[in-house]
Amino acid sequence: MKYTAAHWGAYRIEGDALRPLDDDPRPSRIGRGWLSAARDRNSRILAPMVRDGWLDGDDGKGRGRDGYREMTWDEANALVAREIRCVRKAHGNQAIFGGSYGWASAGRFHHAQSQMRRFLNLVGGFTASHETYSHAAAEVLFPHILGLSNRGMFDAMTSLSLVGKHCDLLLAFGGISERTAQVASSGVTRHDIGGPLAQMQARGGRVVNVSPRGSDLPGAEWLSIRPGTDAALLLALSHEVVAAGRADEDFLTTRTSGWPAWRAYLLGETDGQAKSADWAAPLCDLPAEDIRALARALSDSRSMIAVNWGLQRADHGEQVIWAALGLACILGQIGQPGTGFGFGYGSTTPVGRPMRWIGWPSVSQGQNPVTEAIPVARIADMLLNPGGAYRFNGEERSYPDIRLVYWCGGNPFHHHQDLIRLEQAWIRPETVIVQDHSWTATARRADIVLPATTPFERDDLMINRRDPSLLYMSKMQEPMGQARDDHEIFRGIARHFGVEEAFTEGRDAEGWLRHLWARAQGVAQEAGFALPAFETFRDEGRFDVPDAFDETVAFEGFVADPEAHPLNTESGRITLHNQTIAGFGLEDCPGHPSWLMPAESLLTAEAGELHLISGQPDTRLHSQNDRGSEAQGDKIGGREPAALHPETAARHGLAAGDILRLWNARGACLAGLRLDPLLRRDCVALATGAWFDPQEVGGDRLEVHGNPNVLTLDKGCSELSQGNIAHTALVRVEKWTGPLPALSVDRPPRIAGRAE
Repeated sequence: MKYTAAHWGAYRIEGDALRPLDDDPRPSRIGRGWLSAARDRNSRILAPMVRDGWLDGDDGKGRGRDGYREMTWDEANALVAREIRCVRKAHGNQAIFGGSYGWASAGRFHHAQSQMRRFLNLVGGFTASHETYSHAAAEVLFPHILGLSNRGMFDAMTSLSLVGKHCDLLLAFGGISERTAQVASSGVTRHDIGGPLAQMQARGGRVVNVSPRGSDLPGAEWLSIRPGTDAALLLALSHEVVAAGRADEDFLTTRTSGWPAWRAYLLGETDGQAKSADWAAPLCDLPAEDIRALARALSDSRSMIAVNWGLQRADHGEQVIWAALGLACILGQIGQPGTGFGFGYGSTTPVGRPMRWIGWPSVSQGQNPVTEAIPVARIADMLLNPGGAYRFNGEERSYPDIRLVYWCGGNPFHHHQDLIRLEQAWIRPETVIVQDHSWTATARRADIVLPATTPFERDDLMINRRDPSLLYMSKMQEPMGQARDDHEIFRGIARHFGVEEAFTEGRDAEGWLRHLWARAQGVAQEAGFALPAFETFRDEGRFDVPDAFDETVAFEGFVADPEAHPLNTESGRITLHNQTIAGFGLEDCPGHPSWLMPAESLLTAEAGELHLISGQPDTRLHSQNDRGSEAQGDKIGGREPAALHPETAARHGLAAGDILRLWNARGACLAGLRLDPLLRRDCVALATGAWFDPQEVGGDRLEVHGNPNVLTLDKGCSELSQGNIAHTALVRVEKWTGPLPALSVDRPPRIAGRAE
């Protein structure tokens, strides 16, 4: 049997078609557009390319507007090697920025980021980035307050199956959405997140969705909170439990530190403002009595406080995580089955999955000789302000002077904020090299473009540490055009530096797959089971891990005996007031969970402004497959759909199917209108991932396809984490009455010698 896999699901290969696995209860919608996207010749990069203006010395000004000419692979490899050498000699390896994300393929070997870093480390290193756009605030905060990395918290998370069995009240901030639960880094074979919630509700349990969108947790009670005020609600719930004398003082005294300082803040003893339900009600746009009733219910019930990843992608995003953890400590139910604190349920498939994790092998990236690195969401700041100072996690840092950007298998012109500003920053490097299979917005802004294969065009292994099945990903079709896999591309460039043997270790692609499988066999043996021979696995295509079911209770050992199992924090306990963070003296991240006014908010909005919700779509992963049939079939007039409440649409004189213009001071875009009665009336929802298509229309820069990141704010959520704040943005909407501009992303850029 032949299989393949993606971050959104696993499939049987049946001739020229894909079929979801029979045991996947809810196959992802995304997969229905995968093949058509990968086979769209207008989207695929078919040969190595070099940008005309770069050859003419335009200093980057033509990026995104220019045409290309084809090269041979020998010419391309030599040109890339020349540029890397020039930058290294003139500025040092720290002037090379290696950009990539891990979502290009679910395969363990053809992992673009690993291949790129392995190569760059062998030629002297590069400036890297750390943390992720997904959960940077948590990645920096958790080590301080819980003594865990985000990955450690991920692995320790209380299993959702236990929530289904034992929880009586699930309070889900940001919901638990099957839309985001479709995906998992490194692949997924089953989509089953809805089962535990259904089980809980069948027992009579109460599920409450705290979100501006009712659809973020279908079938649950909906608490329609004003966006950006979740921390205020959490503080008020904490205050009400404490004021009613229902706080678990034993838990707070023996398993947390800093409780007296945070208690004083909650009660208003430090600033004169009690964080009561009456205080929070006008901020959150919720009745004070509803907040008090919810606080009573939480303290009367076996309760789980869950926070979606999206909530910390906002100004002061650390506060909502910390406040949720603080409320769970006040309730004293951490360490018990199905209750306590959870982060990221539904944000991706594996979070809370009752599966034992296994540390499968991966391709070694080697050691980076360059120690320079930036927070991942600060790339535009870095490019625009070489040498500029910034603060991160208690450190005073400065941005490097980047002269060459090498991006492999990723698209920052999807996930970054304020894309018009990023365009301006993108002009500054002397050379931009992009390696990808499709003409993404990033590839269209490169000087040298190298065509990579898709997962359909090569063999690989799906061995996800939190998935119960391993798949051999069989090649389904020949590479399109002159595309090569990333390993082969870097191998050709490595030859120019004399490090080909070090890069390949004498193996071709199949040799690497065999090597990884042999290492996986050793891991499996240590885990108590045996993997089949490589040839058997390749022929059968699938191996199911025996006894994979494994339920986890977060912090169970610590809560049972905090002296024997201390946390790796400054106190050995959960820190509700963290002296280290307080010592940083950050105005935008105090030493305990706090309410801080967002940079943009409906609380200070002018008449007519709406809060922009730019969540993940359900038709594609990020910007992947946007040119596929599923995403294309969901568009309105070729534009990404934007949702308004019917009453809001009527107030603006709009009807379903109209083309909207959304704008603010940062930019403007077009979108097609869809009505959603389960959306707050002061919000507009426009999913991320429409391929960025800015054009000059009527003398103004207008993104004509529906990419919300021309509207979002490029600012760190605090000087602690410098995470992105994609969900802190105000916009205006109006009907577009002019001629509808033709898209440019539905065809490749101009290529010399090729008909348009």
